[in-house]
Amino acid sequence: MRIGLVTPRYGKAVVGGSESMMREAAQGFAGRGYEVEVLTTCAKDHYTWANEYEQGVEEDGGVLVRRFPVLKPSSVTEYVRLATKIDLGEELTPAEELAWADGLFRVPDLYTYLAAMADSYSCILFSPYLFWTTLYGASIAPERTVLIPCLHDEPQARVGLVASLLSNSKGVWFLSEPEHQLAHRLARLSAHHRVIGSGVKVPDHYDPTGFKARHGLTRPFILYAGRREKGKGWEFLLDAFAVAAARYSFPYDLVTIGVGSIQVPEMLRGRVIDLGFLEEEEVPHAFAAADLYVQPSPNESFSRTIMEAWLAGTPVAATDRSAVLTWHCELSGGGLTFHDQSELVQILLLVAEGSKVLTEMAAVGRDYVLENYTWERILDLMEEALYVLGTTNKDA
Repeated sequence: MRIGLVTPRYGKAVVGGSESMMREAAQGFAGRGYEVEVLTTCAKDHYTWANEYEQGVEEDGGVLVRRFPVLKPSSVTEYVRLATKIDLGEELTPAEELAWADGLFRVPDLYTYLAAMADSYSCILFSPYLFWTTLYGASIAPERTVLIPCLHDEPQARVGLVASLLSNSKGVWFLSEPEHQLAHRLARLSAHHRVIGSGVKVPDHYDPTGFKARHGLTRPFILYAGRREKGKGWEFLLDAFAVAAARYSFPYDLVTIGVGSIQVPEMLRGRVIDLGFLEEEEVPHAFAAADLYVQPSPNESFSRTIMEAWLAGTPVAATDRSAVLTWHCELSGGGLTFHDQSELVQILLLVAEGSKVLTEMAAVGRDYVLENYTWERILDLMEEALYVLGTTNKDA
């Protein structure tokens, strides 16, 4: 069976939950004997969308990867105007929606290739929902399309193009039950939709002591992993950490890994340590070395980072402003949630006290991940879903 996967960015050096999920799913399908082809762009950085990878074909872990160049508009003025209207909750006309979709970047060569080759795939998986590659590509062969939207409860999710995707794709797979319920509030869903979840790699070992030595970390620390952006809760976390350090002499550093520039207040110089992008082999050790992982992002459809923390035996604190994070923490019993700055500070003080409750919760969280989100289990669910759609042979 031949499976196509379409994603705006792809590669070992690409940071992003959807992008990581698509890469690992592609390699997982290839490992099970499927012929797998990824269609993606030459971009690596989601801030610039510059063509950094070479155009053409390459191989990645048994997966054929086809890269197509990104075309960016000469001006983003119209895109900014339309994006502002969306943020304000104003409805766009159909023509404006298309202009908005075109306004960040386009990949016409990818579209042309997919239009010509769509019939050669048993199914085509698209993720995430927000970008040109999905908004346009998923309309080419909806009868073969499986959408993995990675929805967030945000104004962009209410654009009419998104409702069309959710309704017209052959299948829709969600990563969590709250994402599924959000989709029902946004659109009439395809008849073939289900909660699949996402897989998380289980490391064969952890080296917290070595990680600290390699990166010169001499003090205990709490960890943040991901994009350092306001929408991901980075500024909120930085402010809460500053309060804990100034008012309560919180004796931990804040270590951050991921992409995006950061500005550290003078009072936190030397206490916030940015390690930037880490090679994927090094990331598990970062989670294991931390005394707490903080996930402050309200915009999550799954959150693989809290799974990675739990697998490493590290306690998790997550914002209750995310229905998905709250769902995971309550369902597993493995994490604490906070609503505001003062509640997060109280959790940080529990860490400083060496609370055994947090360690016990982390162990419960690890069991939750191993039971529900290994790639072996998720690939089984994906194969079963494809069989129900009629795109694969059950015995394949």
